[in-house]
Amino acid sequence: MDFFDTNVFVYAFSDGPKQANARLLLAEGGLISAQVLKFTNVLRSKLWRGWVDVESAIALVHARFAEIMPLTSDMHAAAVALARDHGVSFYDALIIAAALEGGCARLYSEDLQHGREFGELVVINPFRESAAL
Repeated sequence: MDFFDTNVFVYAFSDGPKQANARLLLAEGGLISAQVLKFTNVLRSKLWRGWVDVESAIALVHARFAEIMPLTSDMHAAAVALARDHGVSFYDALIIAAALEGGCARLYSEDLQHGREFGELVVINPFRESAAL
């Protein structure tokens, strides 16, 4: 199963050269955590989208991603350990912890090193020319 970081959703709902690639990835579905839904803040604060557009985007995400993992205290503890042991930011560690808990094989993210592994989880930057989708 695939896990998607927030930036994939930001690109999917914004104009630009990365939009088509992001939408293609998300069309297959996968797994996300509640943390990823913060893309709505980016739509509002950086892309200046109105609430109608934001709510429409949220509805599309819920339609495609039936299961959205909650952030739990166990996930938080796992993220603390990941941040400490692997030198990643805490928010990135929360994404990694959720992907690991969800049993995902791939984490699509622009924010982490392409090809980096966390156990069975491999990070793929889908916006690199050499990234294999």
